[in-house]
Amino acid sequence: MKNQIEFLTGLLFTGLSLTNIHAQTDLSEFQFSIKGGVNFSKIYDTEVNQNNALTSFNAGFYLSFPVTGIISVQPEALYTQKGGELTYNNPVFSGKTQFQLNYIEVPILLKINITKNLTVHSGPYFSYLIDAKVSNNADGNLIDLKDTYKNDDFSKTDIGISGGIGFDFDSIGIGARYNYGFSAIGKEREFAGTAYTIPDGKNSSISLYLSYKMNNN
Repeated sequence: MKNQIEFLTGLLFTGLSLTNIHAQTDLSEFQFSIKGGVNFSKIYDTEVNQNNALTSFNAGFYLSFPVTGIISVQPEALYTQKGGELTYNNPVFSGKTQFQLNYIEVPILLKINITKNLTVHSGPYFSYLIDAKVSNNADGNLIDLKDTYKNDDFSKTDIGISGGIGFDFDSIGIGARYNYGFSAIGKEREFAGTAYTIPDGKNSSISLYLSYKMNNN
């Protein structure tokens, strides 16, 4: 838990430091908001497969610091569940396996106001794996992933990019975001003298969210 808190705190300070990119930034104008919503996530290899989405949730808070009249820096801290289903068919094992991966996620976003209410945002995200659940339906396999996989068998960090659109009103906001991961969620393991990265996919998810501004400047 100590390492998780240090990881999250460090990323939040990184996000806050980005507010210095404009000399006239007024930190007293920051907005603090809470948010939550639903995820539709996949695990992809070479391309994102649109089948077998895992429906889950996201919840957390964010700070928004104005840089200019239309640009803000928005660091967030979220608890989010990702994952999906992978189909394997190789000499080691075959079948379908579902992964549920729970992360603390910190996006650091640049938000641009297109109009008074319409915004777009984009930036990197950094995630830390809290825990993982595995279930599988295998045929004639040598390995049961449900029995053999532990939290330590997954990569603890996930790095990717986020981008989306939002509609902000006086106190509430709604939006949609796409998250594209660059990191394999599994670690390399050796079976029968051959190295495999299992699970060898990466995270991909669409998030729908509702936010509420706790301070309305």
